[in-house]
Amino acid sequence: MKRLLATLLLLSAPVQAQVSSTAAPVANSSGSVTNQAVQVVPSRQFTNTYGGGISCQGATLNINPFVSTTTGWADPYEGYYSDPVYDTLDIVGAFDSEGNAIPDGRPDNPGSILFYKPVRTGQKTNFSINGGITATISVPLDRSHVRTCRAAAEKQVALLDAALADKRLNHEIARLKNCGNLMKEGVMFHPDSPYAPICADVVLVNPPGVLPPHTHSIPTSVKRVVPSDDQKQTQ
Repeated sequence: MKRLLATLLLLSAPVQAQVSSTAAPVANSSGSVTNQAVQVVPSRQFTNTYGGGISCQGATLNINPFVSTTTGWADPYEGYYSDPVYDTLDIVGAFDSEGNAIPDGRPDNPGSILFYKPVRTGQKTNFSINGGITATISVPLDRSHVRTCRAAAEKQVALLDAALADKRLNHEIARLKNCGNLMKEGVMFHPDSPYAPICADVVLVNPPGVLPPHTHSIPTSVKRVVPSDDQKQTQ
C-alpha cells in the first residue's frame, strides 16, 4: 500500500525542469543540372509497288546519328578576387607585474587592412560535345496480310516476266521475217553500217520441199572396138 501511494505522489507532483536546446543546422546546396534529350521520330515504312495495285511494306531499320553540344559560363567572369589581409599585430594592451607593455590577446589595430591578396576563383567556361547513334526497328504487326501481299507480288512479277518474254518473242520474229524478206530481195545493210548487226544472225536457207536452182555434170566415156580375125582377112 505504501508503495502504491508513493507511486501516485510521484506521478501527480508537478515537475519543474529547465531545458535549453539549441539546434541550428545549416545546409547549403548548390549545383546545376543540364538535361539533354534526343527525340527519335518513327519514320514511315518503305513501300514497294509491283504494279497492278499491289504494294507491300516490310520491316524498316532507322539509324540516326546525332551530335549535341552544351556550354556553361558565369557572368560576369571573375578569374580572381581580392582577399583582404588584416593586421593582427598584438604587442601592447596589457602590462606585466613590472609595468611593461605586453600583448592582451587583441589586435592593436583591429580592422586595419595590410594588403589585398589575389585569390583564384576557379571560374571557367564548361563546354562539352556528346555524340551517339539512335536506331529504331519498325515491324508490321499484321504478318498474314504481309505474306499474302508478298505472294501476290511474286505472281505479279511472274506475269510481268511472261509479258516481257512475249514481247521479246514478237520482236525477234518480226526482225527475222523482215530481214529474211529483204535478203530475198537482195537488200542488205552494208557490213560497215552500225545497223548491220540487226540482221547479222539471220540466215537465208532453202524452204523444205523446194529444190534450189542447180546444175549437174554428165560424165562421158570413149569405147574402143577391136576387129576380129574374119574381119582382118576380109580387109
